Amino acid sequence: MNKYFKSFLALAMMLTVAFSADAQFKLNKAKAIGALAKTAQAMTLSDEQMAAYVKESVDWMDTHNKVPGEDDPYTQRLRRLTEGITDADGIPLNFKVYDVIDVNAFACPDGSVRVFSSLMDIMDDDELMGIIGHEIGHVVKRHSKNQFKNELLTGALKDVVASTSSTAAALTDSQLGALGESLAGAKFSQKQEREADDCGYDFLVSKGRNPWGMVMAFEKFLEMEGGKESSYTAKMFSSHPDTKARIEAMTKRCVKDGIARPEKK
Repeated sequence: MNKYFKSFLALAMMLTVAFSADAQFKLNKAKAIGALAKTAQAMTLSDEQMAAYVKESVDWMDTHNKVPGEDDPYTQRLRRLTEGITDADGIPLNFKVYDVIDVNAFACPDGSVRVFSSLMDIMDDDELMGIIGHEIGHVVKRHSKNQFKNELLTGALKDVVASTSSTAAALTDSQLGALGESLAGAKFSQKQEREADDCGYDFLVSKGRNPWGMVMAFEKFLEMEGGKESSYTAKMFSSHPDTKARIEAMTKRCVKDGIARPEKK
């Protein structure tokens, strides 16, 4: 092999490496641009798309949990407690019981409020309404909506959401289950929890309910806090403000407003 051929071969190899590197750079650039485009598209998630995802998730949960009939004592009690409560800040409310062994309650961005029968078993009427008022506070302050949107944009479904434009993507059972779990187990910042407390207080008062129920519910949770006997207790205290401080803040409001504390039943 003469020196000219060796030089030519070396030059050819250098050009091949250079072209390969350039091609790889262009490929990586194209992927990056594609990822940015997906993110930009997802960030434009419309209220209509959000509503569709929430509705589909709530419908999925209602189908996959036992919902007692209208003549069931749990349903009748919830209907009695929430009679006349039809909306919160213009958001229509609907209430259902999930007859399950877990202790929980949550409210969705669309105003769907779901109360677990096991929670109803350990709370009296005022306490239960205190919890419902607090959960509705998250809806009124749009905490639930923002948390759900964040789940869509950053969770496992972000690529699915980004692949659609004006309509919500068709979701599988497992995807709907994951979204339902994010709704039922939503966790909020301490600031958001305090806002929900105050907003829930105002909501209860506006609907003629006694806000002491929120204080009484917190007191009961404080008793349960050490053992974390329920998922709701764990959720309440995993990132929530100090329980005693919340009790003190709501008690001060009740006393200032001259509202009598209900007798123990």
